[in-house]
Amino acid sequence: MRVIAGTAKGRQLYSVPGPGTRPMTNRAKSALFSILGADIKESRFLDLFAGTGQVGIEALSRGAAETVFVELGVPALRAIQANLELTKLQERGTIVRADAFKYLDTHTPEPFDYIFIAPPQYRGWWAQILQLIDTRTAWLEDDAWLIVQINPTEYEPVALTNLVMFDQRSYGSVMLCFYAQPFETVNEETEV
Repeated sequence: MRVIAGTAKGRQLYSVPGPGTRPMTNRAKSALFSILGADIKESRFLDLFAGTGQVGIEALSRGAAETVFVELGVPALRAIQANLELTKLQERGTIVRADAFKYLDTHTPEPFDYIFIAPPQYRGWWAQILQLIDTRTAWLEDDAWLIVQINPTEYEPVALTNLVMFDQRSYGSVMLCFYAQPFETVNEETEV
């Protein structure tokens, strides 16, 4: 597990001991950031169920203005802190020890450009957190993307009101699902 590009390119990241996290493969991570492209620069990135923090750190390495890492597990929190220090990106990273659901429910919404969701597998949490954000769009900039990482066997359509899935890609055991607010809805809300 390493940083693929940017200021921390090539740095090997610390992992979390035990089976509690599922790091994204370098292939899937490389594909994700190819899709995001230069838009990652100066963006605000929220890494929910952050694990080792490798996706949020990749965003920082590639020029994101800030990443907020939300994680509950103490070993994972230690890995995020160590990885931020290793990559010298700690000034733009904020670590929040919290349950992701409670974080979204109790914190004052701050709009993000990208929200990355990679909860523990096979519990249905990805759909639940997606539905929670769907009801709290104040967490989203108008053109924000939500990216969900799941195993392809977990996928099922999710009933949403304010978000739509606009892309889906599979890379072996990693599926990435991309959601956003429909363009028409964003335009209607901004018209006066």
